[in-house]
Amino acid sequence: MERAGREELTPADGAPTPTGSHRTPAADPAPPPVGGVLWSVAGDVRALMMLPAALALQVAHPAIGAGVDAHSVFRTDPWGRGERSLSSVQLWIYGGEDAAREGRRLRRLHRDIQGTDTRGRRYHALTPAHYSWVHATGFPVYTRGLGLLTRPLTPAQERQLYAEWLQVGRILGIHDRDMPQTIEEFWPYYREVLAEELEATVVVRELLDPDLPVPAPDRGPLPLRLALRLLWPLLRRPFLRLRAFLTVGLMPPDARRAIGLDWTDAQERTLRRFARVVRAVVPVLPERLRYLPQARKAREAARRAAR
Repeated sequence: MERAGREELTPADGAPTPTGSHRTPAADPAPPPVGGVLWSVAGDVRALMMLPAALALQVAHPAIGAGVDAHSVFRTDPWGRGERSLSSVQLWIYGGEDAAREGRRLRRLHRDIQGTDTRGRRYHALTPAHYSWVHATGFPVYTRGLGLLTRPLTPAQERQLYAEWLQVGRILGIHDRDMPQTIEEFWPYYREVLAEELEATVVVRELLDPDLPVPAPDRGPLPLRLALRLLWPLLRRPFLRLRAFLTVGLMPPDARRAIGLDWTDAQERTLRRFARVVRAVVPVLPERLRYLPQARKAREAARRAAR
């Protein structure tokens, strides 16, 4: 859920009180370690392919879907919203001292997002169960996506990834008591949410709609924007079909079934052929093309510090 909210409104009953911008914690949580699993994969361009699956898994929760439906600008400013969200995610991992500051900013933005979900229940964006689920979705999507687009994680790497994901949660202000603290605890929690909460919300259906009236991209160099504006009538539907394909395909199969999304054996074979091409091409790209800007700068800084 994303919205520029007022900073001094009182959260809904039962919601946690975010840290105000005028207060600085005595010790901010540190971002994941340089050279860790997240450091290595979150800034790789392949992470862009996984983000739509995580987003769809988030908004399949009725409370989160209702909040995004009512408060997000994803319909009116999809490219700007995507750019801001991506920048925020990169800051959590590569932002150094700015990581915790970004976490506090996000909590302030969400503090007045509340309403009623599709089941008639009151929700608040910062209710721990909702805020934690938004964060939790990244771990199973990374596990599925990395297995296809890079290589499967070893058990040790999977544990390290989860430990680092918990650390990112602390940056976002999620208390340890509100997230499973081990992989063994995570999967039963995850399956319970799948079984009891998830559904094909209106936002999920829009994210998978190839006929959605998405405007032409308005980010990037002017010549590129002009070219895309001219070609967008031809490119829009193929782009949305590819986005929907990757969204459903890179979602864990049990989550896909819980939401009620169709996926055939033929589609799985196509996805695996696509993944083989990605695994062959991306590693040989130059660094300026393989890594997102914030990750590239952080990698350069780490190399300088190691000299």
